[in-house]
Amino acid sequence: MDSISAAVARRITLAAQGFAEPRPASTPTRRHLAKVLGRVRLLQLDSVNVAVRAHYMPLFSRLGGYPVALLDEAAWSDSVRRPRMLVEYWAHVASLIPVADWPLLRPRMRRHAETSRGEPALLADVLTVVKQEGPLGAGAIEDRLGGATSRPKGGWWNRSAAKWACEHLFATGELTTATRRGFERLYDLTERVLPPEVFGHELPDDEANRRLTEQAATAFGVATEPDLRDYYRLPLADSRRAVASLVEEGVLEPVAVEGWRLPAYRHRDAKAPRRVAARALLSPFDPLVWRRERTEALFDFHYRIEIYVPEPKRIYGYYVFPFLLDESIVARVDIKADRAAGVLRIPGAFAEPGVDVGRVVVELTEELTSMAEWLGLGGIEVGERGDLAPALRVACR
Repeated sequence: MDSISAAVARRITLAAQGFAEPRPASTPTRRHLAKVLGRVRLLQLDSVNVAVRAHYMPLFSRLGGYPVALLDEAAWSDSVRRPRMLVEYWAHVASLIPVADWPLLRPRMRRHAETSRGEPALLADVLTVVKQEGPLGAGAIEDRLGGATSRPKGGWWNRSAAKWACEHLFATGELTTATRRGFERLYDLTERVLPPEVFGHELPDDEANRRLTEQAATAFGVATEPDLRDYYRLPLADSRRAVASLVEEGVLEPVAVEGWRLPAYRHRDAKAPRRVAARALLSPFDPLVWRRERTEALFDFHYRIEIYVPEPKRIYGYYVFPFLLDESIVARVDIKADRAAGVLRIPGAFAEPGVDVGRVVVELTEELTSMAEWLGLGGIEVGERGDLAPALRVACR
């Protein structure tokens, strides 16, 4: 078994995630979007919009300012000239995945159909309504069904029975998101959203799991089995079989990484650049940092999102972005897009121990300025919290 240093593991990962290449010199295009998706394979969806919704940010982190409509069109519209590139499904969690990857999640759809209970008559009624009138939101579907499917308030998320039916049919692959209105899903029959060659494609479960695991390995470059398993949230037994198969085929190479508790696996095509000159604000849901144990092992960076922590108990802030500079995470920045006031608010900014604070402030100011421009905000206002705040406030004036 080969041994590699922690620094090499970081460079392999950063290169695999697309941070070793310069950002486009001109406005990013569909080609740039496809290149990022070829690396990260999925974009996590999340409803929090305090700064920017989760699926938009990983592209900005890698491409810089890009037209948000580029992703919207790729995910939620379809035409002969510009066919749909992405479709929604439960991958890492609720995610946008390349259309071609949809069949790889078929085992998950079948498991859900086998283990979940539904009301057959309601499910059939929902499918009939969508078939006749879709794409529709859950509320509109409930209206078509006469409102008889409402549940009393107090249930999980207060969802109606119609919403539950839509989500069940989404999980089994019978419905998917045709488009969105705001952040509301508009459901349609999956067979009308996906190309026939994708919708009708079937793979043996082991082959689907093997391909998902290889995609996770490509996205990470080097990773432990739990890291690979977490990328698509595979069951433990399925993940271990897939890893063993990929090792036997020579696709994955066992390696020992300095300081890592568990054995790791390096994809045979992974590259280790001599250095990485990166600069990026990272969403809490970016693939580079979403598995917190891996983030700590890679970057010696202990990171937790504090959205659900009561405000008096928060250490760093409500929605904190790690700041990547070169090969290290050097700061944490609490960010809020105040759209009404037209400013990007920074309630807190905190340096990691031992960093060059002067350089961090300069680079962070440039990245925040770029983010504000991308979001169409006219300025940056820095608050009082954190040791970086005073110098950052001066730099951002």
